[in-house]
Amino acid sequence: MSRVVVFGAAGKAGSRIVTEAASRGHQVIAVAREGRSLGDLPRGASTVVADVTDQESVSVLAKNADVLVLAVGGPDQKVYTDAVAAVTQAVAALGPDGPRIIHMGGGASLLNEHGVRFYDTDSFPAEYRPYAAGQIAALDSYQGSSGVTWTYLSPPPLHFAPGQRTGTYRTGLDQPVVGADGQARISYEDFAMALVDEIEQPKHLNHRFTVGY
Repeated sequence: MSRVVVFGAAGKAGSRIVTEAASRGHQVIAVAREGRSLGDLPRGASTVVADVTDQESVSVLAKNADVLVLAVGGPDQKVYTDAVAAVTQAVAALGPDGPRIIHMGGGASLLNEHGVRFYDTDSFPAEYRPYAAGQIAALDSYQGSSGVTWTYLSPPPLHFAPGQRTGTYRTGLDQPVVGADGQARISYEDFAMALVDEIEQPKHLNHRFTVGY
């Protein structure tokens, strides 16, 4: 059993990560800026009100954690970069005993069949660009960091939404995992399963990977 701190636990994906981790017997700390936004938590999960962009708050939670999960976001790029800065600095300060970081990333930095980031293609939806830019900056920050162990998990570039937990997924690295219909897809529920699998059996330390059907 691991002690897992989930920042952004009130979100659609974050809440599913909390549920998945708690269902496997992990001790889960569900973190949100407002406690009432979390609603009912599954057995094995508790609530903490804190700000992931505040290094002091993160440091307190990191001291007794095995894994910090970042499932935060918004249209402001600073949300991502400030969160990564606070978390990496807090973890690095703990030295070798610091927790691992797993970041729920974006899919826009994945590469298409021509080796071009989806973010840089003309077809990438304009409404997603502010979020995508923040997630790209977050990945750049991790890749330039030192003294921490991180994993960045990208969903597909477009088809990522609440659905069902099928219990299946496939993994890739820098290109989307495409199904028989030629599309890259995954539900939040199966994404959460893949993320918790990575908590339990780390395979992508200091790397980005992606999942799809």
